[in-house]
Amino acid sequence: MKISELRDKSVEELTQLLDEKQLEAFRLRMAKATNQLGNTHEIRNNRRTIAQIKTLLTEKQAANQSANDTAQGV
Repeated sequence: MKISELRDKSVEELTQLLDEKQLEAFRLRMAKATNQLGNTHEIRNNRRTIAQIKTLLTEKQAANQSANDTAQGV
């Protein structure tokens, strides 16, 4: 998934997608452990997507906090 696609999503959508990707990461690790995973690069791509989602969530939370501080006059 491209970062530009992720940037268009809301915090709720990103949180839901993060949960899905973490579950997928678990399944990929189990498939690898039982030698059922053909494309091992899927693990790396999944890890990268999880990191991108977490980064975007942090950025959006920081932006919301900054907007709240500005609105309160802090």
